[in-house]
Amino acid sequence: MAVIIKYIVERKGVEKMTFSSKKEADAYDKMLDSADQLAAFLAQSSVTLDELQLEELGLYLASNKEVVQSLFKGNDFQAQSKEQESE
Repeated sequence: MAVIIKYIVERKGVEKMTFSSKKEADAYDKMLDSADQLAAFLAQSSVTLDELQLEELGLYLASNKEVVQSLFKGNDFQAQSKEQESE
């Protein structure tokens, strides 16, 4: 019999994802924390979105953190898109 260690990321009592390494689970958990913070930030803006849209947008931005950070540095999104397609 094999012993398998699994790391489960859980939010509000709901299992979100299962990982085989603690490092991956911690990174995903941190991304979810960022998504929650982004959703809270967006909720206080003048943009009118319902709770689900805020959650989805926060998750999208957090999961694409590198691209968003690059855009804030003034890098061109179109160039990044083409670069990722060629990889």
